[in-house]
Amino acid sequence: MKKHVVIVGAGPSGLTAAYSLLKRSQDYDVTIIEKESYVGGISRTFNYKGNRMDIGGHRFFSKNERVNELWDLLMPIQGKPAFDDKILDNKKDYSPNGPDPEKEDRVMLLRHRVSRIYFLKKFFDYPISLKLKTFTNMGFIRTVQCGVGYLSSCLHKRKENSLADFYINRFGKPLYRLFFEDYTTKLWGVSPEQLAPDWGAQRVKSLSLGKTLINAITKPFKKKNGKVETSLIEQFKYPKKGPGQLYEIMADEILSLGGKIIFLEDVNKINIEDNRIVSIETNQNHVYKVDEFISSMPIKDLLIAIGEDKVEDEAYKVGTTLPYRDFLTVGLLINKLKIQNKTKIKTLNNIVPDNWIYVQERTVKMGRIQIFNNWSPYMVKDPINTVFMGLEYFCNEGDSMWNMKDDEFISFAIDELVSMGIIESKDNVLDSCLLHVKKAYPAYFGSYNEFSKVRKYLDTIDNLWCVGRNGQHRYNNMDHSMLSSMVCIDNILDGKRSKDDVFNVNTEQDYHESNESE
Repeated sequence: MKKHVVIVGAGPSGLTAAYSLLKRSQDYDVTIIEKESYVGGISRTFNYKGNRMDIGGHRFFSKNERVNELWDLLMPIQGKPAFDDKILDNKKDYSPNGPDPEKEDRVMLLRHRVSRIYFLKKFFDYPISLKLKTFTNMGFIRTVQCGVGYLSSCLHKRKENSLADFYINRFGKPLYRLFFEDYTTKLWGVSPEQLAPDWGAQRVKSLSLGKTLINAITKPFKKKNGKVETSLIEQFKYPKKGPGQLYEIMADEILSLGGKIIFLEDVNKINIEDNRIVSIETNQNHVYKVDEFISSMPIKDLLIAIGEDKVEDEAYKVGTTLPYRDFLTVGLLINKLKIQNKTKIKTLNNIVPDNWIYVQERTVKMGRIQIFNNWSPYMVKDPINTVFMGLEYFCNEGDSMWNMKDDEFISFAIDELVSMGIIESKDNVLDSCLLHVKKAYPAYFGSYNEFSKVRKYLDTIDNLWCVGRNGQHRYNNMDHSMLSSMVCIDNILDGKRSKDDVFNVNTEQDYHESNESE
């Protein structure tokens, strides 16, 4: 008789767990419970009148071969030029016998990575580079201050009790205050002095000003396949119609392999006997028996579903107060940008080439700007004559931004865009939409400092496996979320019960992403 695996969440980690298990074994029935009506979680693609939004921005880049192999299997790399490649005569390493994106949809595009910081109404490289333009943008006094500050940080290292300490040790205090302090506060809603350094160790890894200098000097001599810091990559893969396309394909594969995906159901009770989950109950009054339970649901919701009377007091208190940061994206269809492309990178209609723009301006609340034309020309209905942008705001569910009426918030966002000089006026906006995203970012402050108590309790439940960003309360990118599920399935099939290697994905010091917030 087959064992029943219940997976909560049809995001990257939940889908990967189901797909991996069904591909490797016929001994399991697999059911995914998803509270929304779509797959992909925050990695979905939102289609607004033929213009597509990538929620948060998702570069497909990984140093893990298992993840790369899965991506390539589901969506092969382009073998012919895409729409903009043809017009701009882009030269790329197209895959031999790969699909033609002009004729086929199931295809990964090769895209040029451009992420810059917008500060003082000027563009700075991201990560910060040691180019002449950086110094001229900052001005002589700021440049001298940053140089002295960096040398001081090299001579006097701080004990890293906070994220602020982490940044200052690597960049010096003046650069930290210019390029990290305000943006990080926008992202998390608290000062970096209140954030655990874990986030920096995970997302900014070993990158520092010294590494930036070394990279600038050695770049011309590096081999094409040489080792490169993750945050310095210049090319990435991207599904033709956004990240959600890959997860829709994966969901179809899961169904074809006999798996089930139940939409619009939420787990509200988890029944435990003898340290094992035996069944779950949903808001639709359905009961599912469980042999193995894989959870990508927020740990806060997981513990509430288990019940306060079943969980150790300290673990319950910590777990149900874990902080999260929520997210708003304003989608704007623009007829013309005011900012000009002063780079040497060719783009359709010569718009600025950025995928992301990090908004460092202190006068606005906007955190980032995405330009979907530059992610994929197929994300935009008319990529020649219009620009589709996403204006990103970090907030808390229930705060003043979250509760603002849609039309008021969109108007507010457009005003900020005008004040920054990105567009000339509101007349440049042809259409707009607004998305609210809950629990987009597990946060590293408050009760998180006692997360070990939660982890200790979770490990006592023999058949519970926590995977993914919210499942582990860890700011994982897609590849790490997917890899945590692959390792989870390894353990289930091998009969291993320890959860350490599942939680240890994305803790090694030589493999972390930059703070591009996916």
